[in-house]
Amino acid sequence: MSRSASINGWKHQILTVGQQLWATHGQAHWQGLRARERFLISVFLGLMGIWLCLSIAITPAVRTLQTSSLRRAEMAEQLAQMQTLQQRAQALQKTKALSRDESLRNLQSITPTGNSALQMSVQGDRVLVQLKNLSASQLATWLAQARSQAQALPDEVHITRAAAPNATTAAGVSSANTSGNTVTAWDGQIVLRLPQRQVAPSNATGARP
Repeated sequence: MSRSASINGWKHQILTVGQQLWATHGQAHWQGLRARERFLISVFLGLMGIWLCLSIAITPAVRTLQTSSLRRAEMAEQLAQMQTLQQRAQALQKTKALSRDESLRNLQSITPTGNSALQMSVQGDRVLVQLKNLSASQLATWLAQARSQAQALPDEVHITRAAAPNATTAAGVSSANTSGNTVTAWDGQIVLRLPQRQVAPSNATGARP
């Protein structure tokens, strides 16, 4: 049974009971009341009717509208997240894949040399990076550049918080936090994975003698 049919059934039952009560008890009692009492009872009954109308018809509709507004807001937020993910996926698709040598050159270009805070050694298709008292902001910036510019991803991370209160400034690595003397710093090592080496395609067709 639909909601409208259920509401109509309730209304019909209420009207039927009201008519029966009025016919048996209410009419005689009504005739015995004074005009002022009749007026007050009429006002009370009118207010009760308005309250019933609001409770049965208008309030559920308002709740439905509020729920719909919340659902629309949630759907809009989900749509925005999906569009953001789509844009990121499209950006990744447009990014040119680097070879192992190109990735290594870009990684060396963003890595400072001659500084003990960040030292790099190449081991085949992996790069071992030694950290010594490197600030957290500098490390985050360098890792972001390694991922975006060199397409090198962390394969292993073994770092601990440095004991020294001040982080060593690594020349060539920008830091987002330059104020204050106490800076969170890290010691340890990170292993980056370079893109796979490009293998030259072999000539499947042998040369005829």
